[in-house]
Amino acid sequence: SQAGVADLTNAEIRALAPSYGPDLDGSPDPGELVWAGVPYAENDGRGKDRPVLIIARIDARTTAGCALSTKHHPGFVSVGSGGWDAEGRESFLATDRVLRVPEDAMRREGHVLPRDRFVDALAAVMRAHGVRRQP
Repeated sequence: SQAGVADLTNAEIRALAPSYGPDLDGSPDPGELVWAGVPYAENDGRGKDRPVLIIARIDARTTAGCALSTKHHPGFVSVGSGGWDAEGRESFLATDRVLRVPEDAMRREGHVLPRDRFVDALAAVMRAHGVRRQP
């Protein structure tokens, strides 16, 4: 099950306060990659286990993030490669969806996206949702 992972509304995305603050302390922080069951956009109850880049903290138990794919789709942006993909393939961030990711819905953290790649990816996400504010 996707255990509470869901799409944020545009209003919720505009209200985010994105930051870059990886701290490998066992709890997910912006700039880190975690794994979570991401529901398909069709919201038909199915989904896929994917790496998710945390872009903001919503509250003490919830973060906001964007899923990665090794396939390039229109509107996705490259975040390069890293240890989150066992084969070292280039990954692409889905800018069209920002997900609410409860801490109890994620597993395996420990990979950090370098700051420059985080800033570029975040800017693309905000542009995709019409948010002009820069972090």
